Amino acid sequence: MSAPTRRFEDAVTRYFEAWNAGPHALAKAVAAAWTNDGSYTDPLADVRGHEQIAAVIAAAHEQFPGFVFRLSGSVDGHHDTARFSWELVSEADGSAPVAGSDVVTLDGEGRIRAVFGFLDRVPAGA
Repeated sequence: MSAPTRRFEDAVTRYFEAWNAGPHALAKAVAAAWTNDGSYTDPLADVRGHEQIAAVIAAAHEQFPGFVFRLSGSVDGHHDTARFSWELVSEADGSAPVAGSDVVTLDGEGRIRAVFGFLDRVPAGA
């Protein structure tokens, strides 16, 4: 695996660690994944900074208890930008009612500066 590929995959691994962190580990996981002034933007949120990013993640956990975020496919990237797809998967039955694709930009240390998220599949009423 090339160094650039590892950099993107490591960043995405930290991203999913943050999205799947429990309440006590969430702040630390967000700080490990994002720069201090990092941002997260999708159709439902546009936030900046660790505290606001953690609040968006916590809200997703409240809306979908018992679900985890998982990479769907591979990570692709160039320069300081990577893209990947994901699913929100039920730990009880393996269903994945929500799916999306994200584009992230990284700083020189491989931490996320910005996330631009797109929702590809969302259940009615969610």
